[in-house]
Amino acid sequence: MARLKPYFPKSHGQPRVDDKRVLSGIIFINRNGLRWRDAPEAYGPHKTLYSRWKRWSEKGIFARMMAGLAAEHGERKTVMIEVSRRTPCVRVSLRKYLKAHRTATGMAQKGGPGRLIGGTKGGMNTKLHAICDSQGRAIDLFVTAGQVSDYIGARALLSRLPNVTWLLGDRGYDADWFREALQDKGIRACIAGRKQRKTPVKDDKRRYKRRNRTEIMFGRLNDWRRVATRYDRCPKAFLSAIALAAIVIYWL
Repeated sequence: MARLKPYFPKSHGQPRVDDKRVLSGIIFINRNGLRWRDAPEAYGPHKTLYSRWKRWSEKGIFARMMAGLAAEHGERKTVMIEVSRRTPCVRVSLRKYLKAHRTATGMAQKGGPGRLIGGTKGGMNTKLHAICDSQGRAIDLFVTAGQVSDYIGARALLSRLPNVTWLLGDRGYDADWFREALQDKGIRACIAGRKQRKTPVKDDKRRYKRRNRTEIMFGRLNDWRRVATRYDRCPKAFLSAIALAAIVIYWL
């Protein structure tokens, strides 16, 4: 908790209710995917938990917490880029989506593209793009609608890449413009070439195998019920849930 205090907003007027207790309640709700009214009494009134969660999510407090803690990663050699994956059933190919619950999709039509919920073959979904370090710890996150191309996430995260030597990615990121952009930043790309490429590209297969740490990272994030299934209509609240999970799992 001491590491998080610098990111808490200053209290104006009356002192806030115990931050440690409220934050513990928010973590409990997010990890178990409960309704706010189902929070145990030990964490205080559920309205206090919800109002703090909503207010801090809108201000981007949880996202800043993760960004600040992740900035201490010290990675100088290798980072990896990946998109969320989930298996809807046995013997079906891996899908790159986080399923949106009906409570989140109810306003999808009225809210329009700003909800970051898109229709795919698997239903209404959201896609999480992430950069992680060589140990498989999330250091940056970006959320798009489910039907959005991987290239959109790559373009958004490109300017936020740390100063490293290598970037690992699957063939979904095999684009000439992306490889050239990485080269301009002094980063070497270890990205598998697409099968339809006319001119094959070489990649370090031994180094490429380390990408399994990104799958482990998404697996651990998906252990949090509010991440695996999107209940929040507001994309800022959903991103806050992911950032909070990453903070607790990797940075505390």
